[in-house]
Amino acid sequence: MTSRDAEVAIVGGGPAGAITAMLLARAGREVVLLERAPRWRWRACGVFTSPAAVAALRGLGFGLEEIARVAQPIAAMEVVSARRARFRLSYGGSGDLADSAVGFDRAALDPVLLDLARAAGADVRLGSTVERVELASAHGRVILGEREPSDVVARVIVGADGLRSRVASAARVTRQAALGPRAALTFHVRDARPRLSDASPDARMCVIDDGYVGLAPVPGGIVNIGIVLGRPWFGRLRGAGGGEVARAILERLPDEADRHLAAEEPIDHVAGVTPLGHAVARRAGESWLLVGDAAGFLDPFTGEGLHRAIVSAELAAEAIQDVHRGRSGGLERYERAMHDRFSTKDVVSRLVQAFLGRPRLFDYAARRIAARGSVRDTMAAVIGDLAPARRALDPRYLGALLAP
Repeated sequence: MTSRDAEVAIVGGGPAGAITAMLLARAGREVVLLERAPRWRWRACGVFTSPAAVAALRGLGFGLEEIARVAQPIAAMEVVSARRARFRLSYGGSGDLADSAVGFDRAALDPVLLDLARAAGADVRLGSTVERVELASAHGRVILGEREPSDVVARVIVGADGLRSRVASAARVTRQAALGPRAALTFHVRDARPRLSDASPDARMCVIDDGYVGLAPVPGGIVNIGIVLGRPWFGRLRGAGGGEVARAILERLPDEADRHLAAEEPIDHVAGVTPLGHAVARRAGESWLLVGDAAGFLDPFTGEGLHRAIVSAELAAEAIQDVHRGRSGGLERYERAMHDRFSTKDVVSRLVQAFLGRPRLFDYAARRIAARGSVRDTMAAVIGDLAPARRALDPRYLGALLAP
């Protein structure tokens, strides 16, 4: 068996893994990144994000011109309840790339991030299938399933391998997701909707019975479609298949323009994932930590997975640097930092899901959000990670939201 020693081994080459590798390599750390896909391919993942993710990328040194090549500015997200109440979340932006939500072209974004990690000095290995992860107190070991058996031994193993994280499993921290079983379908189609102006159309989130549909414009005149479905849909998914279920749902969207999308053939395969959700008891141990979706994934409705991936990568890189500087408790500080940063937002996400599970209550709230500008602005800021999540839990805010 051939063996490779490194200071850090990262399992998974999505945004969280690539950015962690880039930051550590820039700091002089010896990093090996292992990505199972030999080349980029579409898989269920998020594309819509608030201005917070764009600001985070700019903080990492990305210029607006670089971001413009992989992102479509979106003026607002319009939310439509199952009973046709609607409200529009602008996130305080003007519609320009510098201060607005965006839809990312993941086929462009993900390879760019891997290229940057490689350029910084990380050893990026595509087509590396991880068979097993072993974790000890002083180091970790990643065993690869290749024609010639090989492994990577590192002081720190980073799990950036998503909802089915092998690193989380090896650490025995995987737990059942807080929300009930759900399935997700995602794919792209040509954006054939009639256009009334040259402005980019809003993103849309349409609530349906036992689920919701997200529509997000991305570069190249394409729209990403994401559909999340609860347990009552599972039998139909098994019988008819994801593609047919998705088409039937699109045909019943509330806006006629959006229904045009049902006639478009998917540009890529309809990617599905179930169960949708991932929970962990801890995000760090003596020789490992988890970033991105591997660190816990709760709620695609709020659309902030990409921002959380970037933030977790930054916090992880800082913690790993502490370990290599000889500071005690570095990885434990990552656990505390992630808890401080996201625990309250997770409470808000669970509250949103509680409303979604009660259509009449969600419709009631939607009508009040539409009519009350200050309530709507706070909602957008909290969901978009632009304001502290505790603002949405303030009794005064909840009173303003729910009062007749």
